[in-house]
Amino acid sequence: MIRACTVDELPPGESVRIPGTPAIAVFHTDDGELYAIDDTCTHQDASLADGWLEGCFVECPLHAALFDLRTGVPTCLPAKEPVRTYAVVVDEGVVYVRDAAKEDAA
Repeated sequence: MIRACTVDELPPGESVRIPGTPAIAVFHTDDGELYAIDDTCTHQDASLADGWLEGCFVECPLHAALFDLRTGVPTCLPAKEPVRTYAVVVDEGVVYVRDAAKEDAA
């Protein structure tokens, strides 16, 4: 597992980018859920961690493609391909991301 941050370092409505190959973005939604997806938009190279969080969706800051954080599936153009999703685990106040994409990811 990859350490992302502590829960206190990631308030609701915020995101954090974990550098690597691939880079991973971790989001803390306003309802308290934590999600992790590939950080790079599938339409064009843009960091989704820099995007706008709206419920369980993130809007790409470059061309406004919207991705469902639960599935990785884009809900509008210009993105057509999904991003991979990752399981998030919180252990003793630390947020971890499993380093393998979910088997059931779109």
